[in-house]
Amino acid sequence: MIRSLKILAGCLAVVLMGAGCAYQLGPTNGAAARGRSLQVKLFKNQTIEPRLSEPVAQALRRQVAQDGTFQLASRDGADVLVTGELVKYERRPVSFQPNDIVQVRDYEIRLTAQVKAIQVGSGEVLLDRRVFGRTLIQSSANQGSAERQGVALVADDLARNITSLLVDGKW
Repeated sequence: MIRSLKILAGCLAVVLMGAGCAYQLGPTNGAAARGRSLQVKLFKNQTIEPRLSEPVAQALRRQVAQDGTFQLASRDGADVLVTGELVKYERRPVSFQPNDIVQVRDYEIRLTAQVKAIQVGSGEVLLDRRVFGRTLIQSSANQGSAERQGVALVADDLARNITSLLVDGKW
């Protein structure tokens, strides 16, 4: 009986190890992990909303470091330079209070950036397109605080979208 349980446990372990073989860590585009370095510059804020550049840059650096495809460079000498402009910040009402169609319950914050990635040695433009991030925030008595928290969330979403384009690019 104990021998049968050991055999069953061994078979189960082999099956579970085999099931994880399809998952891949690191780059998904065939490049070597941390084979190229990438530097993220502060994005120029062209919106009327102040203090957006720093949360976006921090979120993008965090995403790039977490992804593992690129080595994050903090000084000059990177293989790829990422720059951009924050071109649009919108706060749109999404839902309203059930008994009061004027009172907003939830907002969508949407941040649009024109992102450019350049190969430093050759000057080749690797990426030049608009990317957006969005998040939902609930309306509250302290709307300023809710919106500040929303800025961090929309910066994270924008950074995820930019990182995805950089990592899965065919360059």
